[in-house]
Amino acid sequence: MIRELIALSLFLISSIQIYGQNKQETFYLTNTRLDFNLEEGTYSLGFGNGLTMKDLCATIVLDQYDTLNSMQFNKHFVQVKDYSDKMGEGKIITYQHEDDNGLILKNNFIQYKNENFIMIQLEVSHIKNEVLESNYLSPLSSKTFPNSKIQFGSEKPILVDFPFDNDNWLELLALPWPKDHENPIYGVSHEIFMIYDQNSMKGFVLGSLEHDFWKTGIQYKTDFKKGELNEFIVYSGASRPDNPNLPPNFGGLDGTHDLIAHGKMKSRVLKSALIFIDASSDFRKSAQLFGKTQSKHVGILKWHHSTPFYWNSFPIESVLGHESIMMPKDVYAIVDSLKKFKNLNKIGQTYLSIDSYDQNIYSTEVLKRIGDYVRKNGQELGFYVTPFSLWTWSNQIQTAKLLGTDVPLKEVILRDHGGKPIPFKKGDWGAFPLDPTHPATKQSMISQIMKAKAIGAKLIKVDFVTAGSLESSSWYNPEVRSGMHAYDYGMKLFKNLVDSIMGDDVFLTLAISPMFPHQYAHTRFVSTDVHSHLRNSQPGFTHYGSTASSMITASHMGWIQGTLWPYTNMDAIVMRRFQKNLDLKESEIKARIISLITLGSILGDGTDFRDQLSNERAIKYLNNERITDFFKNPRAFVPLKLSEGISMDQQLTFYRSGEKLLLAALNFHDNNEFEASFDLKELGVFGKDLTVIDCFTGEEVAKINKMDKIFKIKISGGESVLLEVK
Repeated sequence: MIRELIALSLFLISSIQIYGQNKQETFYLTNTRLDFNLEEGTYSLGFGNGLTMKDLCATIVLDQYDTLNSMQFNKHFVQVKDYSDKMGEGKIITYQHEDDNGLILKNNFIQYKNENFIMIQLEVSHIKNEVLESNYLSPLSSKTFPNSKIQFGSEKPILVDFPFDNDNWLELLALPWPKDHENPIYGVSHEIFMIYDQNSMKGFVLGSLEHDFWKTGIQYKTDFKKGELNEFIVYSGASRPDNPNLPPNFGGLDGTHDLIAHGKMKSRVLKSALIFIDASSDFRKSAQLFGKTQSKHVGILKWHHSTPFYWNSFPIESVLGHESIMMPKDVYAIVDSLKKFKNLNKIGQTYLSIDSYDQNIYSTEVLKRIGDYVRKNGQELGFYVTPFSLWTWSNQIQTAKLLGTDVPLKEVILRDHGGKPIPFKKGDWGAFPLDPTHPATKQSMISQIMKAKAIGAKLIKVDFVTAGSLESSSWYNPEVRSGMHAYDYGMKLFKNLVDSIMGDDVFLTLAISPMFPHQYAHTRFVSTDVHSHLRNSQPGFTHYGSTASSMITASHMGWIQGTLWPYTNMDAIVMRRFQKNLDLKESEIKARIISLITLGSILGDGTDFRDQLSNERAIKYLNNERITDFFKNPRAFVPLKLSEGISMDQQLTFYRSGEKLLLAALNFHDNNEFEASFDLKELGVFGKDLTVIDCFTGEEVAKINKMDKIFKIKISGGESVLLEVK
């Protein structure tokens, strides 16, 4: 009761200012305790679910002053003031540090009325209003003070580390704490970080709310005690090259892919990214709250038309027409096949998405004729663009022209401080990053968008845009000073060009891209292209692109649907094979469909319908009304048993409540049986006699007695189920 009164009193105070040495001041917010050590220049955070962050400091790197932290300043005081912005009203607590050189650090702690989460942001200025430069600002660092720790009391803690983008078939890392004899886990998560307890689901979510200048890194290192970190640094200025000597998910390919340091902010007042922290009894709700807050802060691109279903050419031929697997006449056959699937076409608008293609075969005139034919069938045409990268031969950089322009690539490509071109995809045939602020890049964008308009496209797949976020020695626009600054500039420009040239009714889906900023597209691939086989380790298949691999990431990503984007995109499924891979089993097709449904994904397909077996399977799965109904209004399921580690032996469970109670379980272990378990009280149906129906067949598979507390179902190796309880 005392705590609640103190918290209430804080919101009634208009302004408090405290000066002094050898003091500690404590404030209570709705769900957070803040302790400020006015002698040491540190602060501590405590949350209602038991999470504590002890003896933290702010750290900066300034050109003029080298590396400093708040403990090196000799004056520390706290102010409390009213605060309001477009997201609401509340309080801002400013922890200010001053030194004899005139530097001022302000760590701002913000909380809105009726909200549990807090936001933290670091500001740096000089008493003489000097212009400062920095590429490293950390509002929250636990490394300097000897007793500094992050403590999360948990029996089965899981640490969740996010890669910077969805490239290279990387999996999100969801790792249990190492045992006493094991080495500690250390690394850097990008833009967002989580810790939660596997049993209770309590946990916390921390993430950046701003992505118009900074790349945010969350650096961590586990302690020997469960749930403890002895190193935890949240910093604006992440720039991490890929290290080929390290495993892909542990520094090899999961960084920002930069070759040079993060660009420097230059201003009289430097500001870090705004950091969100929510610690609660359910980390899944905290993740959703993060997504909602993110969209409140910068917006979300809403879709005001029917849910899209798209057919994409990439699963048949990587560069359409290049190997003569699918020529223009064959595309017409696909259009005719799609029209026959009545239930599939009831999902919403159907799009025929032409992916990367041989331009000598698929000219604008050819694509326009295809588009005209598509529209006669009540469908729409899709198109493919790469606004920030150009694929060409590496030995032709000096002579190659930028697509859609007469400008040499060498004038537009990003370069390091030695003037060398920065590669995005290395190889004799490679991709090179373009300066998003260069007029030639804009001209190239216009050329691609004009082609999309000329053929009547209404869906655009935007690919390899991570290239535009790479750090460079300079940009054409001198006001742009970092890779993310350039990327945000470029994405905003691209979206405005699409709207002005084609209209605002074009569906935009991001492929290879950073997760943030999110507000320039309607959806984004959760992972890299999925080839639809069950596991990466299957003999005869590629060692990447499996459903299991994609779900290692996706099981922790359902919160993005409806918060960052209207839909998720789990990539196109296939009914028989992906490109030149081996044939799939029907159980693998079923697992892919269930994966899409549980993540609230739009339905994408890449099946070659010229094949008889593919058509037979499409009738069973794609034209199954019980399944297509899920894609009319996709909604992500709540995860119950999430992925752990990067082994393919994942066994996952999900549920979705509402008009129907739906259960999903996927067993990616190819040998071991999985007994999926569902707590009926948690699902809100304890005390009822119920029937369990297979969603694919409509057949009854089990009964639930009103005395049952748990519903269990055994699932064979490599199998998956989608069930309705009624």
